[in-house]
Parts: sequence; structure tokens; C-alpha cells
Amino acid sequence: MKNVITFLCLFCFVVSNCSISAQDSIDNSEDYLKRSPIYDYTELQLSNTDTIPGFDSKSNKLKISGIIFESDGITPAKDVILYIDQADENGDFDLRYNNEKRYVHNRGWIKTDSDGSYTFYTYVPGNDRRYNQMQQLFPIVKESSKAAYELESFLFDDDPFLTKTCRKRLAKKGDPTRILKLEIVDDMYVVQKNIVLNSNSDSTK
Repeated sequence: MKNVITFLCLFCFVVSNCSISAQDSIDNSEDYLKRSPIYDYTELQLSNTDTIPGFDSKSNKLKISGIIFESDGITPAKDVILYIDQADENGDFDLRYNNEKRYVHNRGWIKTDSDGSYTFYTYVPGNDRRYNQMQQLFPIVKESSKAAYELESFLFDDDPFLTKTCRKRLAKKGDPTRILKLEIVDDMYVVQKNIVLNSNSDSTK
């Protein structure tokens, strides 16, 4: 009888621990639900190259690469995480849920090496004609020991919605480098997009 009681106590202890572990693996805290998607990567080791989901099946494949520089515009920035997400080829966002948090499926992360270089294999997003939405890639960066912050979206030079008025506004803001001018190499669009980090980003996060 004593052995039976001991076994039952041990069994309950194991089941209890398994239940706690399963609950701990699901993060639906308020911080998780509200935080920037740049923090939601699952890889233990990010590399400086990533492929956006859907790349293989798209006709307008795109390779976007460049160097991320420190705020001086000269020094390559090491250990910077760059995140992008985008609409699909029809201009729609493929929205999904993980632990009750909504996210854009077509997304990816890289982390720069000492040379500051990065590469994403993705595709040219479409226009959302219902809202006159331009083709865009939406980037977020995070430097080591600093808070993540959004960059201005990357635009496309041959986008029919990128009107002369839009271009003039961008020129006045001094931000013409947002516009990506694509070339075709080996049946794939390619573009070089260098990024200079913001000198005013907050520290410690």
C-alpha cells in the first residue's frame, strides 16, 4: 500500500511539472502581444541572410542586399538585427496568429556580421488598389543594447502609384534613397540598399 501511495505521489508530481512546462512554453503576456515583431524570431543564431516565406513560389523574385552602417555612414555596423515584412503579390497582408498575437506571415530577420552586410531573398510586393497602397517593404532595426525602431518603408521606382507628387515630397524630405531601382540578373530582380543607423535611437532595451 505504501508503494502504491508513493507511486501516485510521484505520478502527480511528474504530470504537474509537465503541465507547468507546457504553459511556460506559451507566451501570451501583454508584453509579448504588444512588443515589436522584430523580437519574435525563433532562431537561436540569426545569420546575415534570410529568405522570406513564399519566395520560391513567386514569379517576381527579388534579392535585396546592402551594408548597414553606423550613424557616421562609414563604419559597418556589427550585430544589428534587421526585420522586414511585406504584402503578397496582390497587395494583401497574409495575417496569421501565434499565441493570440497577430503577425504578417511574409517576414524575415537577419543579423549583421562584422562587415555589416545583409541579404534578403524575397519578391516584389503588389499594390493594394482598394486603398491606393504603394508597393512597400517595411523594415525595423535593432542595434545591440538599444531599442528597436522603424525605418521609413522601402518603395519601388517602377511602382505606378509612386507619382511625381510623391517623388517631389520625398525629395523635399531629403529621402530619395527609399526608392529602390531594380535590375534583372539571372531572371531575378536585384537591388542594393545600404542603411545608415539613426544616431538618436534610445539605448538599453
